[in-house]
Amino acid sequence: MKTVKDILVNVNALQVLGDTSILINELKLDSRRVQKGDVFFAVKGTTVDGHTFIPSVIEKGAAVIVCEYLPTDIPSNVVFILVKDARQTSAQMACNYYEHTSKKLKLVGITGTNGKTSIVTLLHQIYVQQNQKVGLLSTIVNKIGNQEIPSTHTTPDPIAINALLHRMVEAGCTHAFMEVSSHAADQDRIFGLEFAGAVFTNITHDHLDYHKTFQEYIYAKKKFFDNLPNTAFALTNIDDKRGEVMLQNTAAKKYSYAVKSLADFKFKILENTFNGLVVQCNDVEVHLQMTGRFNAYNLLAIYATCTLLGMPSEIALSAISTLKGAEGRFDVLKTPHKIIGIVDYAHTPDALKNVLDTINEIRTHNEQVITIIGCGGNRDKAKRPDMALIASELSDKVILTSDNPRNEKAEDIIQEMKVGVPPHNFNKVMSITDRREAIRVACNLANSKDIILLAGKGHEKYQEIDGLKYDFDDKKILEETLNELNK
Repeated sequence: MKTVKDILVNVNALQVLGDTSILINELKLDSRRVQKGDVFFAVKGTTVDGHTFIPSVIEKGAAVIVCEYLPTDIPSNVVFILVKDARQTSAQMACNYYEHTSKKLKLVGITGTNGKTSIVTLLHQIYVQQNQKVGLLSTIVNKIGNQEIPSTHTTPDPIAINALLHRMVEAGCTHAFMEVSSHAADQDRIFGLEFAGAVFTNITHDHLDYHKTFQEYIYAKKKFFDNLPNTAFALTNIDDKRGEVMLQNTAAKKYSYAVKSLADFKFKILENTFNGLVVQCNDVEVHLQMTGRFNAYNLLAIYATCTLLGMPSEIALSAISTLKGAEGRFDVLKTPHKIIGIVDYAHTPDALKNVLDTINEIRTHNEQVITIIGCGGNRDKAKRPDMALIASELSDKVILTSDNPRNEKAEDIIQEMKVGVPPHNFNKVMSITDRREAIRVACNLANSKDIILLAGKGHEKYQEIDGLKYDFDDKKILEETLNELNK
């Protein structure tokens, strides 16, 4: 058990009212989950202000309230801690409560618009194959060793992160690999954590519904690197024009990786087919099971990270040669009809362009590429016409359909996408609101050796419509539909 005083270390409190020697129970950000003896953080959110729940959590028995302004009624049996930033304070207090477990393993964070999930998942896989116990925090799933814990956010809240890291250390994990989203950096969810390393993959148009400007989005990514200690490594994709920006103010040891430029870690692509890649690294030819230039970048980042963590180069190269892609990331399905199906999570303009560029780089051009694409509702609207433009320019046929419309009408989203289709591509594009029907039509349009790209949802097993999640698995539905064809 901890006292209030124990978790106040390095907290810049403006005022403390009450007895700091009392024992506390748990830390809570959600007022609905508060129990007797808990510490409640009154955080101002984008839609809800946690201060409005102070009376209700006191009724539930909260022992400590951390807030940015004091209520008029202050019970004598409750400790009040006045701070400038309750969100950042929750992160610092979580680190104190869980005894700074990020320092007790090698924590590596991956940030960037694309590639985060693939890289952390495959890093975890490599270290498991090396018989090491490691942790994973990703969009798809969190893992402690091989134990899976469902994931609800790209990066959990700071209390959940510290709790997970604490469990990892208790379970004997030596390393942890973590996706670090721009939201997480901006909202100080990773504040107080000590990283052994950070990796920047790339940055493109995304999340501007939250960050408002592209410059703010870049800064949120850069903030992660700016706060690294001098004991950490900072690894950046130097082929990305913002790659060097990430390293400008960091105290960490600086390293770069690239496919096109001179860098500390470099791959030269010798072959790129639907069956995989052949690359040259350090004068060694390596056969990789994953396809596409973007996967060459991901695998190079993984190789570099392993090396910087102390793994011998030859072992790291051997390990990446055995890797297969993360679920829903350029998942290639081959059917008896020789139609190639590809399921990919691409839901940003750059990610979609990368996937279609990869397909067009590999294909013979004696076949057609049929792309099925939608855009999520209640998210960045500015990218919708760009997604349709890219799909129509780089595909032979395009079906615009629903993605996760959430609380918007799928038809309205599709109309906003269609604005981006230039007149010379009108005859390529059709709209089918029902995603399952769009998949069926694409499969019927396809002939032997044609390629169907089903983009946007990847690993997701649901479709979110009007606040409800319905079972929907792109890969399963595409595979079943292709196998039902009599061609």
